[in-house]
Amino acid sequence: MITVALDVMGADAGVGPITQGAAQLSREDVPIRILLVGDEQQITTALDAEPHEPKRLRIVHAPSFVSMTDKPAQALDDKPHCSVLAAARLVARDEAQALVSAGNTGAVILAASRTFERCRGVRRVALAAVYPTAERHGPHQDPFALMLDVGATVSCSADDLVAFAVMGSAYSRTISDIERPRVALLSNGSEPTKGTPAIVEAHERLRQLEAVEFMGNAEGLDIPRGTADVIVCEGFVGNIVLKMLEGVSEVAKDMARAAYGSKLRYKLGLGMLSKGIRKVRDMTDWKQYGGAPIVGFDRLVIKAHGRSNARAVRNALKVAAKTVERDLTREIRVGMAGPVG
Repeated sequence: MITVALDVMGADAGVGPITQGAAQLSREDVPIRILLVGDEQQITTALDAEPHEPKRLRIVHAPSFVSMTDKPAQALDDKPHCSVLAAARLVARDEAQALVSAGNTGAVILAASRTFERCRGVRRVALAAVYPTAERHGPHQDPFALMLDVGATVSCSADDLVAFAVMGSAYSRTISDIERPRVALLSNGSEPTKGTPAIVEAHERLRQLEAVEFMGNAEGLDIPRGTADVIVCEGFVGNIVLKMLEGVSEVAKDMARAAYGSKLRYKLGLGMLSKGIRKVRDMTDWKQYGGAPIVGFDRLVIKAHGRSNARAVRNALKVAAKTVERDLTREIRVGMAGPVG
């Protein structure tokens, strides 16, 4: 039985969807036990409204939490017993094997930094994200690829970018079952000389690194096409790209709704396009994946979207259990012990 510490507090929609997702998973035939970390009264009230398997759930009371508007460092200093720190400590004490949170991203990263160690050879951890692509990936025809970093490290050195490539490749290989994940550096041109000095140096080093299936530079238009399984970039750029992809998806859905409620000819046209629209909608539905890793720590951390519903939380917990089952941290250590480390 794999035990996951779930930070129940701090998500956009409150305790309800987070608890509901855990309750739903507790009824499934999967070997996962969940520690619900947060305000005991709120969690109990939410659980009472959901069918669940009590033997698979345990509440761990935490008297405070970090909100989405809090400044992470100050909030963790002022609230040493907040839910995300309490959940991280459970993992550090081996009472759980992975941490899952849909709360304040900065607080999750900082709580892990204050509680866990980094894997040997890792100078900076990376917040990864899955994003939808037109091309399917791996033996399961996964419509998602991986991008890192998307916000943990704003400015990166060549060392950081190479480490991100190794860690992203390990994740894609371990979790998505892609034997040799295609890794690319995000740049402003495909030529090896394009990009910042850090990108140019990282390109030369990755080209010589046998442990990574490096395909060179990728441009922005390559991202939605899915020409790479792993896209590597610094956090400043990655965060902008990720928000843009989310925005495009939401605008497409809003336009479809507007057309449906408009003139008859728009409705007829929408009916003809409905199959394609459903395909786009399904492809861009990040809730089916649930969460993405913060890689580089010696413990496993999965960050779920702040707007996660019950389905997304359930899937994030499954991803966390999969990283434990397949020993992702070991795969990263092995990768970092080579020429990178």
